[in-house]
Amino acid sequence: MTRTHRPASSRYDPRKLSDEELVQRAHEELFHITRAYEELMHRYQRTIYNVCARYLGNERDADDVTQEVMLKVLYGLKNFEGKSKFKTWLFSITYNECITQYRKERRKRRLVDALSLDPVEEASDEKAPRLVEKGGLDRWLVHVNPIDREILILRFVAELEFQEIADIMHMGLSATKMRYKRSLDKMREKFSAKTET
Repeated sequence: MTRTHRPASSRYDPRKLSDEELVQRAHEELFHITRAYEELMHRYQRTIYNVCARYLGNERDADDVTQEVMLKVLYGLKNFEGKSKFKTWLFSITYNECITQYRKERRKRRLVDALSLDPVEEASDEKAPRLVEKGGLDRWLVHVNPIDREILILRFVAELEFQEIADIMHMGLSATKMRYKRSLDKMREKFSAKTET
């Protein structure tokens, strides 16, 4: 007896399904039913926001980029083929959106400076230290270069494996691990120097 294809509308508890099962459901359901998609976003929205906030340094941009990521996932899920884990794909989108927003803000700051507007009011980096002052990882991320910071954020905040980070950042696995170790060493040096003073 052959198994009939289960209709997408059949009842299920999305909280009990794995990411991969939810992705499969979303393939079948979107755009008529968004239950599987909503559960995926419920699982990852906070982490997406935290990654964006640490990368961009302010909450307003982090909110905007989080919403943009969620929209991209909604419209991209139908075409997601599952060649990588859902989580890797999701944070690849997040990483790319953060880079786009960061470049946009940098261009805006340069324009503001060129027009001689008040740089403190209009386009300063003053928001970043406020986030950093909250302590924890944020305080030390300012001491490493942007690429290393991205590796640390994807590792500690998104909790990705090194191979996943390497894939997202288009780097070799050994280069990713080496940069991760060096940046941690650098942060440790800064920390021990500050505690000794």
